[in-house]
Amino acid sequence: MRSDTLKKGTSRAPARAMLKGAGYSDADLEKPLVGIANTWSEVTPCNVHLRALAEKVKAGVREAGGTPIEFNTIVISDGITMGTEGMRASLVSREVIADSIELFTMGHMLDGVVALSGCDKTIPGTVMALARLDVPALMLYGGPIAPGRFDGRDVTIQDVFEAVGAHGAGKMSERELRVLEDHACPGAGACGGQYTANTMATAMAFLGISPMGANEVPATDPAKDDVARACGRMVMRLVREDIRPRSLITRTSLENAITVAAATAGSTNAVLHLLAIAYEAGVKLAIDDFDPISARTPVIADLKPGGRFTAVDMTRAGGERLLGARLKDLGLLHDVPTCTGRSLFQEVADVRETAGQQVVRPAGSPIKPRGGFAILRGSLAPEACVLKLAGHDRDRHVGPARVFDGEEAAFAAVQAGTIRPQDVLVIRYEGPRGGPGMREMLGVTAALVGRGLGDSVALVTDGRFSGATYGMMAGHVAPEAERGGPIAFVREGDTITIDVAARRIDVDADVASRARTASPKAMPAVGGALAKYAALVSSASEGAITRPLAPTPTSPGGS
Repeated sequence: MRSDTLKKGTSRAPARAMLKGAGYSDADLEKPLVGIANTWSEVTPCNVHLRALAEKVKAGVREAGGTPIEFNTIVISDGITMGTEGMRASLVSREVIADSIELFTMGHMLDGVVALSGCDKTIPGTVMALARLDVPALMLYGGPIAPGRFDGRDVTIQDVFEAVGAHGAGKMSERELRVLEDHACPGAGACGGQYTANTMATAMAFLGISPMGANEVPATDPAKDDVARACGRMVMRLVREDIRPRSLITRTSLENAITVAAATAGSTNAVLHLLAIAYEAGVKLAIDDFDPISARTPVIADLKPGGRFTAVDMTRAGGERLLGARLKDLGLLHDVPTCTGRSLFQEVADVRETAGQQVVRPAGSPIKPRGGFAILRGSLAPEACVLKLAGHDRDRHVGPARVFDGEEAAFAAVQAGTIRPQDVLVIRYEGPRGGPGMREMLGVTAALVGRGLGDSVALVTDGRFSGATYGMMAGHVAPEAERGGPIAFVREGDTITIDVAARRIDVDADVASRARTASPKAMPAVGGALAKYAALVSSASEGAITRPLAPTPTSPGGS
């Protein structure tokens, strides 16, 4: 066992003494040590139930002959921090989660890991760590929240964000907004549409690092405890058979993950996160690889934000297996190994479709003929950007630029009623380094929808979008403004053209000439974790990963 280095032999008596002080017996220390990497926190419904769920995972590990060791890492709630300076911490937390799980597991020589995730960045953060460590492991998602009820209909947190815009436009009273606020999130679980958390949770099942059918079980469903216990037993099989994450996270399984993100019109954050996971697993994957997969993949799941149903509805309809069976029939999936010990095609063969369900369409009757996102390049985004295609049918938008240096200024303009149909909002200096932290623009995009402008304006940013965003929105523009990308030199009134068919995004202005006579704004003064992140983060087109600085000639190892 890997952990024998830590606990076996007379020289390791001090280590055993300390482990016994923590409550472990000699019998415990004879067994494999399995880390339960928990992202539990009291701050968000996405993760608030994970402490109890971890107990079930630990019971499964013990039943299968292992010794569980639970440890915790952080979570930053996107939904709570949205629209504030606190949102800068969100994407940074992905790296902190990965780093902390890596360090704990490496430092204590654990034999295996079960990672528990919930809110958006905890899913890729945990899987990035598992890919780095490459010890036998799997990831279990805490599950989606049940929908709330308001005015006789199901609602999610998306409805609350949009209601802010409706209230600002005088379409909803403050009392109605408060009633919606009180009912939108009825308990534990991650945001209920096919937003970032559920997009990534679904993708991880098709990546093979999560058991098929486990992530989709809702957070408050009593069956979740049984799923967690089974995951504890499952990781022990992975330890015994020495099945490691890098044998599951391959180019072909990553293509499967991209396919399901496209087929469910899921979050554009999947592009960032799958690039980052591929990097940690040592798999070559580039942003341009996403577009052909999305182009050939129809949208077959009618899920929010662009569709009608929630993640819980999809689970009831037949869930991941039904989605997988449809995509397999279309010839869009690869058969790959999974952490269950069965292949992907063996897993989806167990599909049980609920009679009369309307969530997952038949293969021959898609909602849209192509997937939920496209990769565009052009004079405004030489290194590419990601265009959201969910929730609209526009193939082209041409309009005047309305330029804002930061999210707050754009939100204020929307709420003040100064944005007009056909405008293109340009929100810059929100990139990975320039933000720093690459905030999501849900406050702005939801306010636009709430004011009735969602179908008539476009938005372009070097920041990100929430999975709850829909409409003609182009994010992850690279190079970002702070790095001197063309977006830094767009001026108010410049004509911007977004052309889906041509995969182009262009500005009708000589931004190169402007760049020769002007400089980007200086990055805001930051310290601590944000400063470290800004120094190490890559372009969004590479997944906004962090990596060591190149050595200088005077550094040890420099030339």
